[in-house]
Amino acid sequence: ITLTTRVLPVAKTVGDEVFAGTSNGGGALRVRVSRPAQETVVARIVAMVEQASATKATTQLFIEKIEQRYSIGMVAATVALFVIPLLWGADLRPTLLRAMTFMIVASPCAVVLATMPPLLCAMANAGRHGVLVKSAVVMEQLGQTSRVAFDKTGTLTEGTPQLADIRPLTGSGLRDDDLLRLAAAVEYPSEHPLGRAVVAAARDRGLALAPVREFGSTPGVGVHATVAGVRVAVGAPARLLADLTCPTAAVVSALEEAGRTVVLVLRDGVPVGLLGIADRLRADAAATVAALSTMTGATALLLTGDNPRAAAALATEIGIDDVRAGLLPQDKVDAVRALQAQGERVALVGDGVNDAPALAAAHTGIAMGKAGSDLTLDTADAVIVRDELASIPAVIALSRRARRLVATNLVIAATFITGLVILDLLGHLPLPLGVAGHEGSTVIVGLNGLRLLRNTAWQRAPADS
Repeated sequence: ITLTTRVLPVAKTVGDEVFAGTSNGGGALRVRVSRPAQETVVARIVAMVEQASATKATTQLFIEKIEQRYSIGMVAATVALFVIPLLWGADLRPTLLRAMTFMIVASPCAVVLATMPPLLCAMANAGRHGVLVKSAVVMEQLGQTSRVAFDKTGTLTEGTPQLADIRPLTGSGLRDDDLLRLAAAVEYPSEHPLGRAVVAAARDRGLALAPVREFGSTPGVGVHATVAGVRVAVGAPARLLADLTCPTAAVVSALEEAGRTVVLVLRDGVPVGLLGIADRLRADAAATVAALSTMTGATALLLTGDNPRAAAALATEIGIDDVRAGLLPQDKVDAVRALQAQGERVALVGDGVNDAPALAAAHTGIAMGKAGSDLTLDTADAVIVRDELASIPAVIALSRRARRLVATNLVIAATFITGLVILDLLGHLPLPLGVAGHEGSTVIVGLNGLRLLRNTAWQRAPADS
């Protein structure tokens, strides 16, 4: 389902609500439209994105707040330094030189350059490593992150069902490959996502599949066919057998507790094995969650539309304690705003259409580039182009380093300006020396910011946090 991002199919029966944008797995489906197009969930998602984007406060850099007032004050002070001494009978030439020197050394060029080069260089460095940060303001905001929330499907996971467990039952006489070969042969003609996962696993193992006869498929139940004279059925345990025996039920329960979707295999009506199918976790998910928890001092948060059991199993595997499952788009927005009301600076990582409103509401929205929908990519403040979760703690650390360089540059610029202005007011600063000091401070802060262009700035980012 597009709106809940469940990668595994969900059975629907007569009378169930079906969201617009839902994909029908197989068989004919008759749906009664109960709302006009402008009231569908997708339309409401677009409206929520627009609303959240309009009300989202944009963080302004400190220098942008004071630059205009400072410039006006500087010009006013320059005029005063020129006019007032003349009114008291001072000579024109030294008075003009002092006023000109003051205007040069008090000019905020170094202050302006103190902020943008580090942020722009950090953006360029992040871009070379597969992270698109859409503005300097976003690069600054990333470093303020105090809590990170993740979507599940397509973000922490790869978004594709894959075979995770093969469990031949005692007494079946089958090995793992035998059970998989039998199930894959029956599933081969099927278009069901779970069937494709089983067939893909058999191909990966190089298993030869026997031809089948009398293939049939029952939506919501499973598939059946004759393989080498044996009648084989593959499908949902609760639908294929009304009464599961205790050993089989125990295995089914254990797999479901681990967050698997369980598939039962019957041979001539007798259970011979179980398959566990899951959405595979990204290889760097656990390390990323651990790095972000260390960096922010708070555990990451899981916000997902998937079922609570699957969400809890994945969260346990990667070390997330705070899990919110079964969420619709508005629920994710509410969760983000609740954290913000507690003073948290929330960075949300997602990929689906259902994540777009929460991405817009979050302090910083980060989208997965490869699997992300168009609406999500447009809404997000930053895009992980290569879908490498490890890039998230790296870019946050890079942002923090850029913020430290901005602060350092502001101190350097303020020190130069203050020192040169004092010397000029005391009457001991020649104009050439004032120009050299002003231009020198501008060059120093500019070069200091350019340090973030080096590859070592990114490589050292996780350890530099």
